[in-house]
Amino acid sequence: MHSGGRSPSGLGSAADERDVVIVGSGPNGLAAAVIMARAGLSVDVYEAAEAAGGGTRTVEPMPGFRFDECSAVHPMGLASPFFRAFGLAEHGVEMLQPEVAYAHPLDGARAGLAWRDLNRTVEGLGRDGPAWRRLLGPLAGNWQGVVATGMSDLRHLPAHPVAAARLGRRMLEQGSPLWNLRFREEVAPALLTGVSAHAIRPPRALPPAGVGLMLAALAHSVGWPLVRGGSQAIADALVADLRTHGGRLHLGRRVRTLAELPRASAVLLDVSPAELLRLAAERLPGRYGTAATAYRYGGAACKVDFALSERVPWSARGCELAGTLHLTGSRAEALAVQREVAAGRCPERPYVLAVQPEVVDDSRAPRGKATLSVYAHVPQGYPADIGDLVTAQIERFAPGFRDVVLHRWVRTATELQGWNPNYVGGDISAGAMSLRQTVFRPVPRWNPYRTPIAGVYLCSASTPPGPGVHGMAGVHAAGHALRDRFGIDEPPLELMLG
Repeated sequence: MHSGGRSPSGLGSAADERDVVIVGSGPNGLAAAVIMARAGLSVDVYEAAEAAGGGTRTVEPMPGFRFDECSAVHPMGLASPFFRAFGLAEHGVEMLQPEVAYAHPLDGARAGLAWRDLNRTVEGLGRDGPAWRRLLGPLAGNWQGVVATGMSDLRHLPAHPVAAARLGRRMLEQGSPLWNLRFREEVAPALLTGVSAHAIRPPRALPPAGVGLMLAALAHSVGWPLVRGGSQAIADALVADLRTHGGRLHLGRRVRTLAELPRASAVLLDVSPAELLRLAAERLPGRYGTAATAYRYGGAACKVDFALSERVPWSARGCELAGTLHLTGSRAEALAVQREVAAGRCPERPYVLAVQPEVVDDSRAPRGKATLSVYAHVPQGYPADIGDLVTAQIERFAPGFRDVVLHRWVRTATELQGWNPNYVGGDISAGAMSLRQTVFRPVPRWNPYRTPIAGVYLCSASTPPGPGVHGMAGVHAAGHALRDRFGIDEPPLELMLG
């Protein structure tokens, strides 16, 4: 036990007392676990699934074909302050960079291409090239400041005020009716809107605009890499580091109540507010419980994976080089589609986010074959299999796609929740990305990580800074727990560097 720790909080009755217990082994839970273990604390992590990683798990449903279960592309694996301190490469994780970070096909065999090289992107956007440079060049040039702003706890003055101001001004433009003022043609605004739609909300609003601008800027700086062999390598590296520092991981251990856990000075929960209520409803004060119950979950995803006999036959040149593609047509169409989802209707032509790993990674499929991993946006809790709609949308931009499909696997929005309880109703963002819920995740409190139960903290994507494989919610929660429960004032990322 850590000699500076307080007496156990009495949350459980098991004899094996630990300094820290963490529920959930997603990127945030593992980030918190690694930090706590490096601080010299005894750490146990409990995971309901048979594999660690949450949204970074990788599966092989058919021999030789490997698919990432959720997150497949990882700009934050290189940009996040946590992963920069951790150093994935130093832990054997190989990041592979596509020449084209992302592409946005349009009808008529056209496409916007976001090359990692900003100049090459600008050259391909015609009259809108200079506008693209003015919009994203300053953000890409100071991407560390932009990321520090976006990955903060959203409770303190920005550490990089110039970068924060530049990002804020552009968010106000792209999140309002002014969003088309700087563009003259169709391709550039569609290219940006496809990224903003990652938030699974109508893209003309401040949070989706912020998501789009930050991710687009990272495409021209650190890139949008894929992990050789699959995203599971990220989780495996974190687990290995945890074990190196004395931590323990318990797989296949679904926690039903907090009382089941060993006695610990601190308990960190990488769970949604709905799961927190399930674990501890009787111990939460009424006001907090009411606020957690009112937490809203947003648009959802239907996951579709394809085993292919060959690469996708995209009609627009350059798409074959892209790691990620956004299939949703023009900016106006993308906005209309996301509004349909927000209104509870499944569009006939859904927004499809597709990843083709074989652009850089030959380990995902047997020789000569390929994979395509897809998310399509659907309404919250949508129960239907939309595999045919997704196939038709891909065929729209890649005629002949149906002819190369060997097998298709579909996981509906409701099935996603069964796979990961944090994805309530299929919401892979772990909460609607409205302006209120971006700042006040999960409840309106100055400290969003500390719950009213002594020693219990939330560290999931339902807390700031929100969704993504960045680990920063775990970092922020760990920092509070270290100070509150163990008297350790050293910033958590400095513990990583030590």
